[in-house]
Amino acid sequence: MSTFIWILLIILAAVAGAAVGFFAARKYMEKYLKDNPPINEEQLRAMMLQMGQKPSKKKLNQMMIAMKRNAKA
Repeated sequence: MSTFIWILLIILAAVAGAAVGFFAARKYMEKYLKDNPPINEEQLRAMMLQMGQKPSKKKLNQMMIAMKRNAKA
């Protein structure tokens, strides 16, 4: 009976650790995205203007697609 209780405690501790880890990671990611939001089209337009480029709609779309592709990889 003692072995069964130890195995049950270990399983419960693992499940509790996974749950706590999940919620801690979720909280961290929410805070990170709030502090560092992903770049949007307006920010990209401002960045291109600072670099001396004239941002056309086509060029902005190409850069946004490229950034999304790089983010997935």
